[in-house]
Amino acid sequence: MMLGSRLLPRLLRYAPAAALVGLVTVVATARAQTTWTVDPKTSLAWWQVNPHLGHLWATTCPEDPSWQPGAGRSAGWGGNTGLAELREGAVNDTVHVPVYPRHRARPICGQAVQGEVSLPDTATWRGAKAHIRVTVDAMVTGEAMRDNFAHTTVLETSRYQYAEFTLDSLVNMTRRRDTLHGTAVGTVTLHGVDRRIRAAIRAWPEAGGTRVEARLRVPAQELVTDFGISKFALGLGVTTGIWKDFFMGVDMVLLPKATGTAPSGTAPNSRAAAAEFARRR
Repeated sequence: MMLGSRLLPRLLRYAPAAALVGLVTVVATARAQTTWTVDPKTSLAWWQVNPHLGHLWATTCPEDPSWQPGAGRSAGWGGNTGLAELREGAVNDTVHVPVYPRHRARPICGQAVQGEVSLPDTATWRGAKAHIRVTVDAMVTGEAMRDNFAHTTVLETSRYQYAEFTLDSLVNMTRRRDTLHGTAVGTVTLHGVDRRIRAAIRAWPEAGGTRVEARLRVPAQELVTDFGISKFALGLGVTTGIWKDFFMGVDMVLLPKATGTAPSGTAPNSRAAAAEFARRR
């Protein structure tokens, strides 16, 4: 008891210093620079028109069981009996975008989505930079004639092979449990044209890394006026004003570049990062 009573004041004296060291360690970990790469096998890109008329949507990962093609699909493209068939009317719908969202990331996709994300601050994602590239002719609707026309005449993929997004900043970032929500600000390149744009994003832990969904929206007329796509190639949908919006997005899984697996304390969804995010908010 005498030994304990002598040590207690010393322990109490150094306790604040120990706590400070622990806090600095957490902050340093959360601020550590990390580079994440897109895992192509678990990542996809998509586009969708509003109204979709029962068939105007595409994906780079048609193998995913959560997706199916629309009306008029080509032979060999069977429907998924577990998914509802969508009606073909010109009904505005900006809520169900994409119409067939992916339920779970599976390593069954091709190599259509590639890129890197740099995170100086893995707690809040402040200072994040990224460059994402999508092979455009990998996007399919499930109707061969429509896909061929879209690739050769509308998007001219022989000249403009990729759609790209360069992230400059993230704004309005919030965390709800283990999921980050916010807005990505940057430049999208489509049909050889660069345009400043904002995209809604969310990110959460999945598939051994961090799953990120991003979605951008442009008025359909701007496919012609801003991106230089032929209005004659786009047809009546644009010239008569039937098409209202064009959506495009990615659903990708990020893995740390060095190890390929999320290291303890550095993932945006780690407990340390979450605690640091809450403290700064």
